[in-house]
Amino acid sequence: MSHRSRQPFIPAALGAAVTAACLGFGVTAHGTAGANVAAPPESAGNAATLPDFAAIVRQYGPAVVNISVSGTSPISLREESGRVPALPSAPSRELSRGFDIPVQGTGSGFIVGEDGIVITNAHVVEGARQVTVKLTDKRQYKAQIIGIDRPTDIAVLKVDASHLPTVKLGNPAETGAGEWVVAIGSPFGFENSVTAGIVSAKSRTLPAEGYVPFIQTDVAVNPGNSGGPLFNLKGEVIGINSQIYSQTGGYQGVSFAVPIDVALKVERQLLSEGRVTRGHLGVGIQELSQPLAESFGLDKPAGALVDSVAAGGPAASAGIQAGDVIVRVNGNEVSDYGQLPALVADLKPGSNARLTVIRAGAAKDIEVKLDAVDDQQPTRYPGDAAEGRLGLAVQPVERTQPGHRAGSGGVLVLRATGPAARAGIHSGDVILAVNGQPVADPAQFRSLTGEPAKRSVALLIQRGDTRIYVPVDLS
Repeated sequence: MSHRSRQPFIPAALGAAVTAACLGFGVTAHGTAGANVAAPPESAGNAATLPDFAAIVRQYGPAVVNISVSGTSPISLREESGRVPALPSAPSRELSRGFDIPVQGTGSGFIVGEDGIVITNAHVVEGARQVTVKLTDKRQYKAQIIGIDRPTDIAVLKVDASHLPTVKLGNPAETGAGEWVVAIGSPFGFENSVTAGIVSAKSRTLPAEGYVPFIQTDVAVNPGNSGGPLFNLKGEVIGINSQIYSQTGGYQGVSFAVPIDVALKVERQLLSEGRVTRGHLGVGIQELSQPLAESFGLDKPAGALVDSVAAGGPAASAGIQAGDVIVRVNGNEVSDYGQLPALVADLKPGSNARLTVIRAGAAKDIEVKLDAVDDQQPTRYPGDAAEGRLGLAVQPVERTQPGHRAGSGGVLVLRATGPAARAGIHSGDVILAVNGQPVADPAQFRSLTGEPAKRSVALLIQRGDTRIYVPVDLS
């Protein structure tokens, strides 16, 4: 399902970006900590009216962890991500544009299981060769990446420990705009920094982030904070600090958190199934303005306006048409178009969804059998044992692999470790050839790379629309 946002911060002409930031917290002079908020006249000077942030930090701060990574990241690395690239020389930088370079960085996370389950952002650990989790008491553990889910920017880690401190999880639906929230993280590497603010809005839809109804806050969030928890005043985690809106790459008063209920759905699937599946409807949608609502016979601009229907998709098969306005999914109201992708994604592929649409001014119920989102990639990481001499785990390329050209063969990289990771190869890449010889399937790939006398191999990699030979040193 695609959707076109009409929100004012999307156009590039504004010079602003919704920026993934490896986040953390530090009270600054321009922050929104309780001490800067004027008390009502009748309670002026009464400190008891202010929230007790310290109690939250004392009780749940030990379950917030610092995450440090070493690995690779694209050459077009966003400086605000908190990762510091070891830039190659100018010639190799131009040659490897769009591919990966070695990086180190820090982020945040929090422990949700006494047995060592940690949640963080996917962009904090994606491409990492090594992940280290550090607790407030200075204990450090090497972490295994159980899985990542790029559409929601959620990753699940596991450390080999027990009886760890954990956070308490809350319900984001019970927190409203204007309520106090607290964040703990590692901004710029300053571990266990605390900032506070209020919820500015809920259910925000951001560009290319259709599956997440973000919580918007004015909590100070900076590079190193990504993956850290957002607490309500009960000390419950209601979100994961993930992105900022910024013209400078730093905090400018607007930050976004993934609701914890979204993250927990991802966690459960990654732990039980190794990947995340989502229902797919096969429509393009847009926001309803008041003039559009009137033209489609609606009393108010509520719902998702269908502006395109994918040929052969579930919606087309069920009779959904361009111009329909979807107002309910299985009885759940769609008051804003941005709610529809998340509602559909929550449903299992193969299940039936009952849609209520407005067509020609009249309500109509239509049953649709959903299929699976076709942009899924394997997200479970196998064990830490090296996969062959190159350190690559591969599988046949799916026909739906983004950017893959039909009939071009190749194998899909599930995981890269060792020499392959150091060369800049990572999951999602497609290997088309080894030393100039085309690769048709995993068996042929293993045969071509299994010669023990080889000190290096040249792999033809496709990433999106880009192809490049990457040398892998095996010495």
